[in-house]
Amino acid sequence: MKESKKIGSFCVHELQDKRTTKPHQLPIYATSSFEFESIDQGIDIFSGKEKGHVYGRYGNPTIEVVAEKIARLEGFGLDIDPKAILFSSGMSAISTLMMAMLEKGDKILSQGNLYGGTTELFGKMFKPLGIELIMMDLHDLAKVEETVKNDPAIKMLYFETPANPSLACVDLEGLSSIAKKYDRYTAIDNTFCTPYLQQPFKYDIDFIVHSTTKYLNGHGNSISGAVVGKDAELMHDKVWTAMKLLGTNCNPWDAWLINNGIKTLELRMDRHCANAQAVAEYLENHERVIKVNYPGLLSHPDHEIAKKQMKNFGGMLSFEIDGGVDTGIAFMNKIKLCVLAPTLGDVDTLILHPASMSHLNIPREVRLQNGITDGLIRMSIGIENVEDLIADLKQALLV
Repeated sequence: MKESKKIGSFCVHELQDKRTTKPHQLPIYATSSFEFESIDQGIDIFSGKEKGHVYGRYGNPTIEVVAEKIARLEGFGLDIDPKAILFSSGMSAISTLMMAMLEKGDKILSQGNLYGGTTELFGKMFKPLGIELIMMDLHDLAKVEETVKNDPAIKMLYFETPANPSLACVDLEGLSSIAKKYDRYTAIDNTFCTPYLQQPFKYDIDFIVHSTTKYLNGHGNSISGAVVGKDAELMHDKVWTAMKLLGTNCNPWDAWLINNGIKTLELRMDRHCANAQAVAEYLENHERVIKVNYPGLLSHPDHEIAKKQMKNFGGMLSFEIDGGVDTGIAFMNKIKLCVLAPTLGDVDTLILHPASMSHLNIPREVRLQNGITDGLIRMSIGIENVEDLIADLKQALLV
């Protein structure tokens, strides 16, 4: 075929997409921008008259398909149509949500036993912006209601259930009803559970946050996050706008990896839960273990709350061994099969010592007040043979 262009120009320009049938797997749209058929189409898209992709930071087909899948999972079986937005990480999901919904003078009401990174975010980044964090025991619903009622500056109730790493659970229905009564927003980090085990929208929660890096992906090969909102219009007007302007968007490759991971979500979560229950029961009967934090144990103080709002009890647990920080470190150094890594939700079992790792920058008195002791060990139970996991723990606990 004779070309009208010079060879250099031919090399630069794209040929027309040759797809004739639907691809079996979701394609990765690795493009930073999208072409318009005409200037008129461009004007219509920019003005909002016509829907269309413009620039990768604003939206991408791969990312949007995966976001919709997560939204539909959180709303699965419910009479709602939530909207999800993907972000560059779980932390960017939390920070963008707060930037979108709060302003100077507003307050966040939360628990003391949050993930350490979230506590640092609220204290080091939002406090200087005039957004204050109030921490209290969210189990005491009467006190929560009194606090919310008497302080109109509290605009957001933010919580984790189960919490990281204490595995404490709070009553979603109770907290949501208080927030609705006084016209406040609620947001939950649902990373530990995923929508397979817990659907906060059942309890009228406004926003759900995920570090999709963890169980939704499940294979430890990407970093990304998500916010799912019950009110699609609010999500677009507030959260999407904040994402677009802050540049906290996900990328298509990480979105594609999440999509692959979600395909085995049910299978993985069932195995995570079964293994975690068996490991928790073993640890509870070990002479060196002072306490096991796992919602599936009858001894867990929040067992009934978890039983009410979770399908199963998850793959996360923590336990306290006798001794201080040095004892915890010595135990970690004896582990052979489990992997020492500062993350969770992968197919292999990951183990962490919060006092010397994830909560290193949290004041010790704050840690201790919230059950994060010097000898606390956090485990993300994988899908290995559970007998191998127990054998590894047994040898590591030998004095």
